[in-house]
Amino acid sequence: MVLAVAGNTLLDWRRSMLERGGSASSLDWLLDLQGGVGWQELQRLRLSPGQTVSLRRELAELEAIWSEHLSTQRPLQYLVGICPWRDLDIRVGPGVLIPRQETELLVEIARERCPQETSSAPLKRADLGTGSGCLALAMAGLYPQSCGYAVEQSDEAMKQAAVNLKAPIEEGIVELRQGSWWEPLQDQWGELQVVLSNPPYIPTAIWQELEPVVRDYEPEIALNGGADGLVAIRQIAAGALQGLAPGGWLLLEHHHDQSRAVLNLLETAGLEDVDAHLDREGIARFASGRKPMVNGDLTR
Repeated sequence: MVLAVAGNTLLDWRRSMLERGGSASSLDWLLDLQGGVGWQELQRLRLSPGQTVSLRRELAELEAIWSEHLSTQRPLQYLVGICPWRDLDIRVGPGVLIPRQETELLVEIARERCPQETSSAPLKRADLGTGSGCLALAMAGLYPQSCGYAVEQSDEAMKQAAVNLKAPIEEGIVELRQGSWWEPLQDQWGELQVVLSNPPYIPTAIWQELEPVVRDYEPEIALNGGADGLVAIRQIAAGALQGLAPGGWLLLEHHHDQSRAVLNLLETAGLEDVDAHLDREGIARFASGRKPMVNGDLTR
């Protein structure tokens, strides 16, 4: 259903919603995703408020969602059940971390580090702590002939990842496995060529001070990284030599102030070509390392 609404009416509605609270970026996200009115169209309306705009949902419906968001602090992504991420519409709900835009860069780092499949055998890849399954799906598109694994410990996240991974995937294969980090992949140890992870990395004291919209609703298991934020990253780094194929890459997201510590963990674990990568703000938020090759070859 498409509804025609006067531009003045929509702009007045938007102002009234913001007077009640919340951020303009969040409200505009709701207008875009649920109403079908993107940021550029809003800018055009400001210049020509007399024109008519098409809405996919009635303003009363959007207002109900916004009101619940303000009164409960529940994330808008949970209320609408979808989070656009890269070129995907990821289904999300309570118990699943909402995909962040910066995490998209992990996929781009994978593209740089392992730009193509170089052998006749399918490339093997994994996403440790898959949550919604967003990274696993993106990697399936990046490597068309690959065979992928998505590992998750949480029962709730497993159910949500299963929903997302049931979506048609024309490129690649993704197999969902339950357990902690490398453990469910024992039958693939020594064969994984690209492994990504966005593990819990927020120090407990910082997690406790997060905004209620994050702390009270998004799963602690996906955010709280322990006293120094490195509990999960230590475990992942420690298993890298065993899990990766010779020449295989491990790519991690981490907290904004953990770069040196994470690089040290990767080096201590025996990885080489260890490097830091910047986010869109120029902050080192990602790390990569490679398992040494055997006699300069990628074979075991």
